[in-house]
Amino acid sequence: MKFSSFLMGLVCLTLSATAQTKKPNIIFVLADDLGIDGVSCYGADFYKTPEIDKLAKTGIRYTNAYTAPLCGPSRAMILTGRYAFRTGAVNQDQTGEFKPSDEIMMSKILKTAGYTTSMIGKWGQLPLGPAEFEFDDYMRFFGSGVYSNTNEKKEKYVLNGKDLILKDNEYMPDLMHNHMVDFLSKHTKDPFYLYYSLVQVHGEIRPTPETKPGTTDFKELYNDNINYMDKLVGKLMHTLDSLKLRDNTLIVFFGDNGTAGQAAAIGSINGKKIIGKKGTMQEGGSLVPLIINWPGVIKKPAVSKNLIDASDFVPTFAEIAGATLPKDIKLDGTSFANQLKGGNANPRNWIFTELGNDWYVREANWKLNRAGQLFDMHNAPFEEKLTPDTDSTKAVKENLQKIMDGLDPASGYLDRGDGSGRHATKVKKKQNKNQ
Repeated sequence: MKFSSFLMGLVCLTLSATAQTKKPNIIFVLADDLGIDGVSCYGADFYKTPEIDKLAKTGIRYTNAYTAPLCGPSRAMILTGRYAFRTGAVNQDQTGEFKPSDEIMMSKILKTAGYTTSMIGKWGQLPLGPAEFEFDDYMRFFGSGVYSNTNEKKEKYVLNGKDLILKDNEYMPDLMHNHMVDFLSKHTKDPFYLYYSLVQVHGEIRPTPETKPGTTDFKELYNDNINYMDKLVGKLMHTLDSLKLRDNTLIVFFGDNGTAGQAAAIGSINGKKIIGKKGTMQEGGSLVPLIINWPGVIKKPAVSKNLIDASDFVPTFAEIAGATLPKDIKLDGTSFANQLKGGNANPRNWIFTELGNDWYVREANWKLNRAGQLFDMHNAPFEEKLTPDTDSTKAVKENLQKIMDGLDPASGYLDRGDGSGRHATKVKKKQNKNQ
């Protein structure tokens, strides 16, 4: 009996050690056009996101996470860990020009560490397709805001190389969720990386399956879409629990840029309006929600003020996965894996944001743009004050200028359009219309 008990204990210890050494799964959930004013745990006044809030309550919620203020350049930076002046992703059109021979995406890096990879949802302005950048599995649609068919258009999507058309009774976010469940169910044993790029809440803001018939008010429709997105996150968590994957899965929830247009005019945080919106170089263009949940590792839930740059995900995930980063490509990101394990080693002192032919370097309380203008950011994201040069700001400005000079974005790729970072074709149409 004693020998039998010893063997049983040895087996349990072996299983426990195996569980602890198994590489963690990584799920990156990317919301479309979602700023912090759309998430209730950030203080959003008009929207409730209980499922996303649960992730924050048991994880880490970052209050200073930044990315490029438009979706194409943002996604390129997330997936390559490189700034746009290096990759060419300075505007929506040029984002689609780089090649797998030039840029290595997260998928290829993690595959070297034994990960199976999947891309589900919006590929956006990125070049070619997920397969060309070594995603093993993918389901992608074309464009943005693809929810269901309209009278004018039948929506197309691609499932692992097969061209398909959305059926009249299908809702794209549900179709994506179903494929996600299928992928996870097939990969419960091997480590996986899932880039789950949601439809919500990019315009055109349309009714969800739960919208009351006849609803046309924008605010109600937008709220319905926020709610549906939140429920999809909850369904994802339920799937992970049912497959017993949750404890060994790192879950990241991130926005691809700030809140857009009409929604930005409505939203607020604790009664205050955020300055700027999607497509602008103000705070509301690039400040986005970042929530990280990892039950098996994050022991102390927290709200972190540490600066996070969208280029940081590549080195962070590589460190967590035990993957080797490419040595012949300059990466801009800094790993924050240590922060997730309770440490605070070498947090970022600054972030860099770029769109078109404009850029800035931002530290905790100050921002310097390409034109040499210094902004006081102590009251961000609700205010950014243009500050004159004084003796008290001289050292701050010199430090930020030194960082910008070290990056030297002007020597890299520049916007060949109007410099705004938008689609060149749309710029030309607007110019012709105004002539």
